[in-house]
Amino acid sequence: MKEPSPSLHATLLRLREAQSRDPLPNWDTRAGRLRRLETLLTEQRGAFAEAISADFGHRPVEETDLLEVFPSLSNLRHSLKRGKRWMKPRRGLANLAFVPGRISQLPQPRGVVGIIVPWNYPLLLAVGPLIDALTAGNRVMLKMSEFTPRFSQLFAEQVARHFSSDEVVVVTGDAEVAQAFSALPFDHLLFTGSTAVGHHVMRAAAANLTSVTLELGGKSPAIVGPGARLEYAAERIVLGKLINAGQTCIAPDYVLAPREHIDAFIAAARATALRFYPKLGPQQQYASIISDRQYARLSRLRDEAVAAGATVVPLSEASDLPAQRLLAPVMLTGVDDRMAVMQEEIFGPLLPVLPYDSLDEALAYVNGRPQPLALYVFEDHGATVDRVLTQTQAGGVTVNDTIYHIAQHDLPFGGVGPSGIGGYHGEAGFRTFSHFKPVFHQARLNGVGLFNPPYGNVFKRMLKLLMRLG
Repeated sequence: MKEPSPSLHATLLRLREAQSRDPLPNWDTRAGRLRRLETLLTEQRGAFAEAISADFGHRPVEETDLLEVFPSLSNLRHSLKRGKRWMKPRRGLANLAFVPGRISQLPQPRGVVGIIVPWNYPLLLAVGPLIDALTAGNRVMLKMSEFTPRFSQLFAEQVARHFSSDEVVVVTGDAEVAQAFSALPFDHLLFTGSTAVGHHVMRAAAANLTSVTLELGGKSPAIVGPGARLEYAAERIVLGKLINAGQTCIAPDYVLAPREHIDAFIAAARATALRFYPKLGPQQQYASIISDRQYARLSRLRDEAVAAGATVVPLSEASDLPAQRLLAPVMLTGVDDRMAVMQEEIFGPLLPVLPYDSLDEALAYVNGRPQPLALYVFEDHGATVDRVLTQTQAGGVTVNDTIYHIAQHDLPFGGVGPSGIGGYHGEAGFRTFSHFKPVFHQARLNGVGLFNPPYGNVFKRMLKLLMRLG
């Protein structure tokens, strides 16, 4: 693991010293930081969208507004309305045996938080955890992705304009910088990215005993139940898959549908995609693949699956445009587990569709694989939905839609097992970036002296009473 550079260490030290001067910022201070962030977002909305589009080669401004700017502002305003209440100590009575003692939990900032930002939603996945960390009273360092250099540089400049260098600092640079960043002794580190890189980040954090939140990925299934509305399910799955050209950590990775409904589902999905994206090209509201390397990887997954016996069902009448990194969306049928497309997280506009003969078979297929970051179930019968929810594990679930569980302020967003550790968003994010210090307040009049040594008959009688009280 690369050692952190002196400049990174110096930045962390500057933030830590500033935090030590004000270890428990009051609400006015925290709200002021959030309002400055709100100003930054609203003033730079157009410039951010242009920079992100340029980094991708092309990404619709509308997608940046809908998927990054809107949820960032919504999350920020939610925290401004409720953060003061989240700061209050939680108070209660001690256990019965210790009454009239009292207990409390005092929310305190972790200190200096590190946030490693991915390339696929570089604004949302920087600002989202930043909002939660600031609401909790922390100082923050962010490492931006080298794959979005225009946006990363612009964001760094704007943060430097709106925040002092001992409040929030943005770091840019390549993978070596990211490696050094993850090795810093933060008070908490949040990483969003691939499971493979997550191993390295967690290993680096462990050397410092730094607590981590890991938002990873995996193969998120969409289960079309026997009682689903097929055309509706097809529309929502296609939308969730093709926004940002599938470069979404919680995009549906593959579909499980009843064998007798497969043909109808495929026809409905194709009709939907043709309606959404009749042609490819910059004039269309369809994103490019972020890099030549990712474009080549996705092409390889598709082509190797076809060579191994899969069938391509086009979701567009257009062909690939390699010069613009526009990859035509397709469904894949006849796939099996030997194919890389069914082993790797796809992260692009390829959608395998698999038949099942019973719901038991579908659930066994999902449960036979690592727990995904997201799961989607389309079904109008409540008992079937409950069965899927209780018999599967996933970081989060949306029923009869895709993606939208991530947009709920009162739901934590995070993974489970290989798809992540911990969660954030709203109050859950406040908790992630806070230490709830437990405090026991002993009453002035108490009976603890009855348990002092030497242990005689009084002690034995009192201990017997405690055993009954539990």
